[in-house]
Amino acid sequence: MSFTKRVICFFIFLYALPSFSASILVPMDDVQKNHLKSYGIAFWVLQQDKDIHWLLNYRGGSFLLPFSPEIKSECQIRGVSFEVLSDAQSGLIFDEIARPEVNMDAVKLQKPPRMAVYSPKGKKPWDDAVTLALSYAEIPYELIYDDEVMQGDLSKYDWLHLHHEDFTGQSGKFYTSYHNFKWYKDGVKENLERANLYGFSKISDLKLAVSQKIKAFVEAGGFLFAMCSATDTFDIALAAEHADICSQEFDGDPMDKNAQEELDFSQTFAFQNFTLETNPSVYEFSNIDVTQTRKLRQDEDYFTLFDFSAKWDPIPSMLCQNHNNLIKGFMGQTTAFNSDYIKPNVLIMGENKAAGEARYIHGTFGKGTWTFYGGHDPEDYQHLVGDPPTDLNLKKNSAGYRLILNNVLFPAAKKKKRKT
Repeated sequence: MSFTKRVICFFIFLYALPSFSASILVPMDDVQKNHLKSYGIAFWVLQQDKDIHWLLNYRGGSFLLPFSPEIKSECQIRGVSFEVLSDAQSGLIFDEIARPEVNMDAVKLQKPPRMAVYSPKGKKPWDDAVTLALSYAEIPYELIYDDEVMQGDLSKYDWLHLHHEDFTGQSGKFYTSYHNFKWYKDGVKENLERANLYGFSKISDLKLAVSQKIKAFVEAGGFLFAMCSATDTFDIALAAEHADICSQEFDGDPMDKNAQEELDFSQTFAFQNFTLETNPSVYEFSNIDVTQTRKLRQDEDYFTLFDFSAKWDPIPSMLCQNHNNLIKGFMGQTTAFNSDYIKPNVLIMGENKAAGEARYIHGTFGKGTWTFYGGHDPEDYQHLVGDPPTDLNLKKNSAGYRLILNNVLFPAAKKKKRKT
């Protein structure tokens, strides 16, 4: 064969290659160059009205995408590792996953959730890990806060993240350290003005109303994800519906003398039988959080993800997909949850059992679900007020951040009938 014919045949082969390549595999094991942006690729493909498969427990929870030059190009642009597979190769993967003796499954993702993040519009210098993760992965979201919640806008969204908020109305219990700082005074003033706008005399009353609307959002089928102080203060606010738990420093009058006895634990998602921290000078809300009592050194601070059955328990399996099941611990105003105060119907997905700490928990309420993840920033062990944001370009394979992004994708999963 002449040189010219060989060149022509070569280019014909390259042109025809896509017709033999039905899928793009985005591996999520240790070969992946950028785990975090891989979630953004999956979300972007869903936005193109294309279904994808999440291969649970297959190579770290890989994604199988339909082949197209555009998807291949987008992976290259974003620096995401991928493999082009033929129909036969894809079939072999599905055959392997389907074997009853292996803990794997394939879940179809069909529609990208409508994303909202509950956060003040003028966020202060310390960052929120979820907004960092979403921005880095190039997953679109809208910022909402009390006004949007009170005006009924939650119905526009499928998925809601609560940034490190204080839903108890105690202004983060920053009073002792920061009450003379301008940012603290401005925040209190703005929140009180907003409370007055909706007919409340106290910030705590507004935050309770917001908490109850968020609870109704979940009950109606919404997906809720919260980290750090938004986890325990949300439940505390719901339990304190009929009690003033705020000291005079926070709302101008003393707290109820019997506030502890007036808590109603039947109203909460995750926690029960906890004791309030009533001292306004103590940077803590209750004994749900273990920050003040834990004795772990940083080099000992890890938590383990549970290994769920992919075929029988797809939701916790999706939420725990990772290339590592031993995750570095990290602190926050709410670092982790004392296991003694977690309701028995709550699913613990990540814990340090020896320390009695649950880190990553999940449950259902009505038609919806909620997930609480303790700690502030998975790649900043002790994030302090005023610290610079984490640069995720340096943490693109973070196992701790992957748990955040698992929560972003699992609402897109097609519900399937339980096997009998």
